[in-house]
Amino acid sequence: MSLDKARIMHSFAAASATYDNVAGLQRTVGKELLKSIDATQLTGGTVLDLGCGTGFLTGELLAHSNHETMIALDIVLSMLQTTQGKLADKPNITCVCADAERLPFAEQSLDSVVSNLALQWCRNLEAVFTGIKRALKPGGQLVFSTFGPQTLHELKSAWAAVDNYSHVNAFYSEAQLKQFLQQAGFKHTQIKSTLYTPRYDSVRTLMQELKQLGAHHVIAGRNNKITTKTAMQQMIAAYEKHRVEDQLTATFEVITVTANNFHILLPLPSGEGRGEGIWNKAIL
Repeated sequence: MSLDKARIMHSFAAASATYDNVAGLQRTVGKELLKSIDATQLTGGTVLDLGCGTGFLTGELLAHSNHETMIALDIVLSMLQTTQGKLADKPNITCVCADAERLPFAEQSLDSVVSNLALQWCRNLEAVFTGIKRALKPGGQLVFSTFGPQTLHELKSAWAAVDNYSHVNAFYSEAQLKQFLQQAGFKHTQIKSTLYTPRYDSVRTLMQELKQLGAHHVIAGRNNKITTKTAMQQMIAAYEKHRVEDQLTATFEVITVTANNFHILLPLPSGEGRGEGIWNKAIL
């Protein structure tokens, strides 16, 4: 998947003032994500909200956890400033402006890492997961949601009827995510996929929402020419085939992943140690 990081940062910076007005799906997914988190992982220690955006999940984590330190991290400063303003009265919270692909944390310094619909904007997920694995303590947990490949398939299909350019971002599959996690050293993962199908009055309403979320125009090598009025009308006409009960459906596939940095006890090879019951600790 080829993403333009500079364009991503610009898009989300521009959307920081409008994001909360249209982020209903993000809030719904975030609340569901909280149900996937082992409550014991949020008791004491340090919790990282990776790609915190405007701070919705950070606030929910603060309300549902008994932690020592909460870290809110985002690559976009204006998003992080919004989070900081919202949670200014909360104790034990640290805001960090940094790239998820280059996490600035010491080895084994985090107890939990949580991320809601943010990692799909990373170009190098193996680097992200490797950094998280390094920073997690033994027994720590990574829980995140991300968009899957069925996301906005109606919009992709409508544009495909007009030209050969990529107008919609591609997203990683469950199999690809599992592979990246395994390459980073996570051996124990749970993955599930859920389809959300909000409806819109028009294609323009959907596209305006995507713009206000900052989730647009981030594909590297996309068509840089201005889309003509004719091409736009053709795309809208193609999308109309998906109209149901006077509204248009847009599919969002959300993949939820739990990956544990287990501290497992393994028996020593035969003949080593002193007697039975001697175990060798291995961090997986």
